[in-house]
Amino acid sequence: MELSDCSNEYEKLVVRMNMPRVVIDNGVCPNSTVVKIDSARSPGILLESVQLLTDMNLWIRKAYISSDGKWNMDVFHVSDLNGNKLTDENLIRYIEKSIETSHYCKSEGYTGLTALELTGTDRVGLLSEVFAVLADLQCDIVEAKAWTHNGRIASMIYVRDGNSGTAIDEDSDRVQRIEGQLRNLLKADDGYQNDTRTCVTYGGNTHMERRLHQRMFMDRDYEKKFDSETSPVVSVQNLVKRGYSVVNLQCKDRMKLLFDVVCTLTDMAYIVFHAAIRTVGETAFLEFYVRHSDGNPVNSEPERQRLIQCLQAAVERRTVKGVRLELCTTDRPGLLAEVTRVLRENGLNIARAKISTKEGIARNVFYVTDANGNLIDPEIIKSIREKIGIDDLSVKEPFPLSCREAVVKEQQKEEQQDHQARIGGGAVLVSLGSLVMRNLYQLGLIKSYF
Repeated sequence: MELSDCSNEYEKLVVRMNMPRVVIDNGVCPNSTVVKIDSARSPGILLESVQLLTDMNLWIRKAYISSDGKWNMDVFHVSDLNGNKLTDENLIRYIEKSIETSHYCKSEGYTGLTALELTGTDRVGLLSEVFAVLADLQCDIVEAKAWTHNGRIASMIYVRDGNSGTAIDEDSDRVQRIEGQLRNLLKADDGYQNDTRTCVTYGGNTHMERRLHQRMFMDRDYEKKFDSETSPVVSVQNLVKRGYSVVNLQCKDRMKLLFDVVCTLTDMAYIVFHAAIRTVGETAFLEFYVRHSDGNPVNSEPERQRLIQCLQAAVERRTVKGVRLELCTTDRPGLLAEVTRVLRENGLNIARAKISTKEGIARNVFYVTDANGNLIDPEIIKSIREKIGIDDLSVKEPFPLSCREAVVKEQQKEEQQDHQARIGGGAVLVSLGSLVMRNLYQLGLIKSYF
């Protein structure tokens, strides 16, 4: 055997030794499935696991995370959207295989498409104008997501040539025209021209929602002051003896909450060593023991304030705003431009959007408000449905009522069980410090706790 062959076999052995080990157990908890993941510590491994679970529309109800030396030991309590355990054996095997091989990639379906990343000042009708420009330039929108927050908008749009059905050549004059027209649309009233990016993907691995977080972060959407009555409560304190910064976050529980928080910590170059996540009623309590990638805790007041603001923004970006409208109809050229034009002409602002086209069927979701961010008059919604098509456009609840009822019912039981473990003293934010370490110790994930 040649030296190069030995080297390859050794590399394969190292990979196999460091592959995550996954155990999925339905017998531990009466109302949720427990997913246990043991893996070698590496950058982004926690985010990958959380991302995989949330992309499958699994609700992470509770979690314990620990990094002991060079090894991660994570435990997630998950349920489906209706608050039930996972019973589909095919889904369970897929979760195990995806985590163990680390080959999970949500963006595999974007092969051969052109990706447009947009960031700018939000205004009523902006998305309608963007979709109209793309329709005029004969670009078919295959998938897209758009978020708005603090007067800013970030969007990621996958398009293809409307005639050939293939990606648009990155070096063509057409790409320059698309980029130029979109940049003009995103130009703020004060003349500031925001960054617009265009790239061609061939099996790229960009995760859309993580990229939206990154775009918003780069656009500094977190700098605007939050409403103290509705903003997430975040505190950052240093645990000097252990060299950690302890980040506590309290807010209303929702889907993908943990993903949004871990995504932001990762993008800000903070490493999570220990964490505990739990819910009481409809409120989520998250506690993280972190260090910066340079090995130091938060070491200045400006850094602490910036971390607090960024975490508040991460939670707020996905907070449900306005009325949820769902469009399901046969796709056709200019459909999005036509539908969003009707919304714009009725003075509605799109606070968030999710666009998807598969097998000739368009399935689009819009969260809409009036121009001032308030709820919409039901008569206006009725008029819009009549114009677009009552059978095509429907008004939906943000989350199934059955899910909320099931979650609240179980969490009320957990609240009584966890009452003695909670720290009182009239603190605004519940500290989970001792509870984190105690649970990790009982699970055998750490040798001692402080």
